[in-house]
Amino acid sequence: MLREAGLPPAWAQALVTDSPATAEALATDPRVAFLSFIGSARVGWHLRSRLAPGARCALEHGGVAPVLVDRGVDLQQVVPLLAKGGLYHAGQVCVSVQRVYVHQDQALTLAQALAETAAGMQVDDPTLAETAIGPLIRPAEVERVDQWVREAVGQGGTLLCGGEPLSRTCYAPTVLFDPPATAKVSSQEIFGPVICVYPYVEVDAAIEAANALPFAFQAAVFTRELAFARHAASRLAASAVMINDHTAFRTDWMPFAGLRQSGLGTGGMPYSFEEMRIEKLVVWRAD
Repeated sequence: MLREAGLPPAWAQALVTDSPATAEALATDPRVAFLSFIGSARVGWHLRSRLAPGARCALEHGGVAPVLVDRGVDLQQVVPLLAKGGLYHAGQVCVSVQRVYVHQDQALTLAQALAETAAGMQVDDPTLAETAIGPLIRPAEVERVDQWVREAVGQGGTLLCGGEPLSRTCYAPTVLFDPPATAKVSSQEIFGPVICVYPYVEVDAAIEAANALPFAFQAAVFTRELAFARHAASRLAASAVMINDHTAFRTDWMPFAGLRQSGLGTGGMPYSFEEMRIEKLVVWRAD
């Protein structure tokens, strides 16, 4: 598309490398002026430490996106949005819904409704129009997701739906209720079709739990009260907070930025232009 638009072929090239070592050699070559990296925090921060002097970078590592649900919201409106935000692309979205904090009066009801919705979503070939959830990127990821889910259940979380591979590359959409905070599904980005629901009593305790991780990206708040929305949005550790929509809502002209270990720099069309621009000062002296 870039070439059809008139960009010289040498200015934009695609390459699938044969190994991480080759990729690192390319990224850290002194001829590279700017590295834009999307991937794991471990790899991204390592590459940044190896960049040639003067090279700049933008990193996007994903998060463990929290959602805060106020009591009294209409669950019929909330559940479909949570299901979409957590399960589309099989959860392989850097701001995918993962941790949902719900007032204890509605937490189990919401979790069960979410499980019912998830169980009804078709997992199949992603090229088919009726498919809601496609495959994970490789079989090893299916195995990892399954291990994390089994660990959470073994530590006391309640499995409400899913929790098993459907094939070498597909995993059943899964909803867990109240897994422990120490479980991997609660503390690391799962990058799979898994949503966790946690009950809370006090909203500030839920916000504290949401902010407890070294990752911060996008978050969401569902409420009918403006004061609740403003309170939560001002205190959630996130670069963007969606009110009454899921965490993965995005338009290309929005700023997009991971905080803490979740990234460095700001994406989005005008923001990327600014990140990559070099300003030059010219001073003239004339008689």
